[in-house]
Amino acid sequence: MKAIKIYAVALGLLSLGACKKGFLDTQQVTSVNDQNFYKTPKDAFTALVGCYDGLQIVWSEGVALPVAAEVMSDNTFGGVGNSDGFGYQMIDEFDKTRSPSDQNVYNSNWILYYKALYRCNMLIGKMDQIEWGSDTQLRKTYESEARYLRAYLLFDMVRLWGNIPLLTAPSTENIPQSNPDEVYKVIAADLKFAAENLPDVAYPAQAVANHGRVTKYAAEALLGRAFLFYTGYYAKADLVGVVTKAEALAHLENVITKGGYGLIENFANLWPAASQASYAGEDNKETIFAIKYTYTSDYDGNTDGNHWMVMTGMREQSIFPYGNGWGAETVNPKLWNAYLPSDTRRVGSIISIVDENLAFTNQPKQREYTGYYVKKYSPMIGEDGKPLPEANGNTSFQIGQFQDYVSIRYADVLLMAAELGSGNAQTYFDAVRQRAYKTAFTPLAVSQANIIKERRLEFAFEGIRYYDLLRQGIDKAAQEIAETTTVLNGGVSTEKRISAANIIATKGLQQIPYTQISLSNGTLKQNAGW
Repeated sequence: MKAIKIYAVALGLLSLGACKKGFLDTQQVTSVNDQNFYKTPKDAFTALVGCYDGLQIVWSEGVALPVAAEVMSDNTFGGVGNSDGFGYQMIDEFDKTRSPSDQNVYNSNWILYYKALYRCNMLIGKMDQIEWGSDTQLRKTYESEARYLRAYLLFDMVRLWGNIPLLTAPSTENIPQSNPDEVYKVIAADLKFAAENLPDVAYPAQAVANHGRVTKYAAEALLGRAFLFYTGYYAKADLVGVVTKAEALAHLENVITKGGYGLIENFANLWPAASQASYAGEDNKETIFAIKYTYTSDYDGNTDGNHWMVMTGMREQSIFPYGNGWGAETVNPKLWNAYLPSDTRRVGSIISIVDENLAFTNQPKQREYTGYYVKKYSPMIGEDGKPLPEANGNTSFQIGQFQDYVSIRYADVLLMAAELGSGNAQTYFDAVRQRAYKTAFTPLAVSQANIIKERRLEFAFEGIRYYDLLRQGIDKAAQEIAETTTVLNGGVSTEKRISAANIIATKGLQQIPYTQISLSNGTLKQNAGW
């Protein structure tokens, strides 16, 4: 490439006999860069696909946030194999002494988040360079999608690490961590822009080809989630002065009244392993935003599968329809017992070895065995005993899982709107509970306490519970999560202890990767408690 550029300049000097600035500004014709790309709407769409791809792969290595959030909550323990390291126990117990060598447990995620953020920032920064022609809405749509994805990434990062360097433009500068308020200002502004500039197209009219893409309603729903977390965790009245409570509620109400979404009649049908042939399918009317996966992942650079689902599977044993996995997220019996027997969400969400009469024999290989596993995101096998990825031509059950991660469901919007004081709060609350209990439904007065309890039962294993706890205050979260109990480690009864003091000391945040602190020459500071 360098030789080609020099050769072009040499030819020009021979023919013109002069050196002019315009002449020296030669264009690279054998590769794509930010000068010769970002010219047409087609270029913009290609870059936008790269932004979606960036989000898709942030959990392909390291510890996926949907897994970490459940392990940190009171829903599951760290689990994994009895002969494995104790990194997941360190996360679960907020205790770095449990695995002192695991100071980089999130390093891959940190790198991948910033790579994805770079892609979004690059596209957003090039909007004025693109020749949009007369289609002004296309620019608004692409910019809105990119800004939603940036907000989504930042929201993950600031909740996980709390104190992060805020980048809103491509940069190689070594910058210090920003005040979380500054991060939330970007999140709020991005989501407001997307909510105001994306087309108002209701669910039934969304083309199948666009499923998985950001919609106006996804932006409004995520804005409601960000408002609830920020105002709760940081004890503020509004979202950094950008979004008021009334505005957040108005956005959620708009999703409900105009979005065209609805609740799937049977809760179990939302999840492949819980329903099998009755599965409602991807992109059903309850899905407002999902991270899309497919089964074509390989070890040659195609990273498009759900790489984290293998962590939730039963430890090294398949029993139809449940597939083999690594046994992280062993379910806390307290969660099973929190459901009433008449609540269909219990068997729709949790695999119970005893109640389903499963011949699970690998307890000796499982750490923190409880007799319960995650059903919502369980790997699956066919009746022939083969992993479903294999049935689609992928021989690796580890990286070939293809179930989408449903990040925002319509039920979540109903309960958020109820919590924010909608005039229809009781109706929204009842709708979620009626679906769960069917004919056994009995009314329950809507209140914040009852909504929080209902959210735990509704969204178990969806990466929501932990942040619902944190936004009630760190002391309250620590009180709910802390416990001393007994689990089976390799078949041996062992005490399991989670200290409230550790959760309070860390403020519920996870550790900044040690490698990143070292590379920053001390610019980055480790979070308290780590």
